[in-house]
Amino acid sequence: MITLLLGLFIILYAISNIDSSKYKSVVAAFDNYFGNDKLITTIPDKKTIITPKDKLSEELSKLIVQNNYSGSIQLEENERGIILHIMDKILFSPANADLNEASKTVLKKIADVIRNLPNDIRIEGFTDNTPINNSKFPSNWHLSSARALNTAWYLIRIEGISPDKVSIVGNGENQPIASNDSPESRARNRRVDIVILK
Repeated sequence: MITLLLGLFIILYAISNIDSSKYKSVVAAFDNYFGNDKLITTIPDKKTIITPKDKLSEELSKLIVQNNYSGSIQLEENERGIILHIMDKILFSPANADLNEASKTVLKKIADVIRNLPNDIRIEGFTDNTPINNSKFPSNWHLSSARALNTAWYLIRIEGISPDKVSIVGNGENQPIASNDSPESRARNRRVDIVILK
């Protein structure tokens, strides 16, 4: 009985002296694994909390501003996660799904920010409502899907994004973010979205 009591008191003493650095490491590992929105960075009695989502948004916003991409890339947050709307003019030639040389610089900078995230990433292609029907793309569905696929493939093959986290969607002219009643609004709808899912 005395031995058991001694063991109990030793365990209680050990629990009461938490190693702060080890605690933070363990919590960080679990948060990264489960993709939680909040990460506790100190022992519980101090209740200091940061949000990785806010830090990611800040890094992406800084990337857009520092590289003068504000006319070509828009950042949005909604219930799905964080979305980068990349206008097609920075990635592709008109009616084409092959990435141009400038696009590779843009995608590399984005990949440097998102490469090690635990989140799933969805690449979504969109067009405006102008019909397309040529030998390569019989519809806007085909064009938007090819653009999403080529963007995703570049991020996986060249930039090292894990393929098990990436999926693609071709939406054609559906789900526009602007009206299609002017050249400017149609240009906003021709885009590839990189969605960092919650």
